[in-house]
Amino acid sequence: MFSGCSNDSDNQSSIPLTQAEIDDLKFLREEEKLARDVYLFSYDKYEAAIFNNISQSEQKHMNSVLSLMNKYGIPDSASTEIGVFNNSDLQSLYSSLKAQSDISLIEALKVGATIEDLDINDIDVFIGHTTKSDLLNVHDNLTCGSKNHIRSYTSQLTANNVTYIPQYISAEYYNLILSESNGGCGKNN
Repeated sequence: MFSGCSNDSDNQSSIPLTQAEIDDLKFLREEEKLARDVYLFSYDKYEAAIFNNISQSEQKHMNSVLSLMNKYGIPDSASTEIGVFNNSDLQSLYSSLKAQSDISLIEALKVGATIEDLDINDIDVFIGHTTKSDLLNVHDNLTCGSKNHIRSYTSQLTANNVTYIPQYISAEYYNLILSESNGGCGKNN
C-alpha cells in the first residue's frame, strides 16, 4: 500500500462520501453479485472449473465493497438471495445473461467475458468519481481481477475458435488487457 498514508486514510474516512460515491458502491456491490450469481448458474449447468473459480473471486469482490459500505455506514444494497437484485437494471441484465448462459457452454463463456467487460468499464467511470484512497484501492483491485477474468474467458473462447468482441470497453483497451499478463490484485482478489 502507500507508506506513511495511514493518517491520511484515517482522515479521509472521517470525510463523508459524496452521493456519487455512495451510489457507485451500492451499484458495484450488486454488479459483483450479478457476476457471482451468473457464474454460479453456469458452473451448476456446465461444471466448468472457470465458473467456480471466478465466482469465488466475485464473492471476495462483493466482500471488499461491503467492507467499504460498512466503514461508511451505507446499508447493504445486495439481496442475500441468488438471482435477486434491488437494482432493476441489474435484475433485467441478470435475467438476460442467465438466459444466454443457458444456451451453451460457449455462450456462457461469452457472457463471462461480457460481464468482465462491463465491470471494467463501470469501475473506470467510478474511479473518476472519487479521490478517496480506500475507494480507489478497492476499485483498482476489482479492475485487476476483472482484467484477469476477461483474459481467462477470452482464452477459453479462443481455444474454441470463438472471438470475443468487447461491448463496453474499446477494442484498443481490450487488446491492451489481453497483451498483459495476469497479475496479483492485492488481498481482495
